[in-house]
Amino acid sequence: MIGRREFMTLLGGAAAAWPVAGRAQTLVIGIIHSQTQASEAARISAIHRGLQEAGFAVGRNVSLEHRFADGRNERLPALADELVQRKVNVIFANTTPPAYAAKAASSTIPVVFITGVDPVEVGLVASMNRPGANVTGVTFLSNKLVAKRLELLSAVTPAGAPIGMLAAQRNPNTETDVGDALAAAQTLKRTLHVEKVPADGGVEAGFGALLERRIGALFVAPQADFRMWVQQLVLLAARHALPTSFSSSDYVTAGGLMSYGPDQMDSYREAGVYAGRVLKGEKPAELPVLVATKYDFTINLKTAKALDITVPPWMLALATGVIE
Repeated sequence: MIGRREFMTLLGGAAAAWPVAGRAQTLVIGIIHSQTQASEAARISAIHRGLQEAGFAVGRNVSLEHRFADGRNERLPALADELVQRKVNVIFANTTPPAYAAKAASSTIPVVFITGVDPVEVGLVASMNRPGANVTGVTFLSNKLVAKRLELLSAVTPAGAPIGMLAAQRNPNTETDVGDALAAAQTLKRTLHVEKVPADGGVEAGFGALLERRIGALFVAPQADFRMWVQQLVLLAARHALPTSFSSSDYVTAGGLMSYGPDQMDSYREAGVYAGRVLKGEKPAELPVLVATKYDFTINLKTAKALDITVPPWMLALATGVIE
């Protein structure tokens, strides 16, 4: 016969060993970022909102483990391997380079990515409708809007003034983005000077090199690398009285002149929803890649006034957001 005290002791030990059946299990999403914690704060909040829509509350029934490369993409494979060893339930890849790293690190852990490029063209998925394997996500195709952005910036730049472009030196999309911009500049009969900047903070040097070419405006490539330097870019442009074009409205909120591109926060929210659906058991191979449908053209009239730029009425009519 086992006494009551011995029975309760045995029961307590057994309960401690029960992995799932006897108590709730917190699921874990590992998120890999190319950028910094500060630069990604707003987008992380959008991921939280998406998870909530899918029925998950961070800190209650799901936890997030972040890995930040701080602009050093060579660290991404090791960060992805850490999350695989941690046996997270889902890997969330914030932008294209982390998506490559996550896909290479595991063929079994589900991967949800967010990217600004065509994921079929860059080899992340087999097709948009049936991604295949363990990978799916959301794309906002911001690199397809380079020509339109350059056209809009050109409209407020003096006709004879060259336009300067900054692109990330080691971003996998740089060659395509630069090629598209040069082709668009030729069509517009504008001179475009390009400077490629390293990930270790070469923005100021690149900007200085463009100033030596007497540029009249600054065009920043649609690459997530530049989110780490938004304040620096806006301050440099203001100091040298240059109109600017960006791919996301948060740069314009910070003081840039204009942006044209997808509503990135909405795309991050959608990716958060997808991560939640995968946690519930849906297979990435059967979840079509989502394509952004919300686009914003934002103008900062306060910045325009400081630059002594009169924004044409037709441009204001196109704007979905105006900062005054």
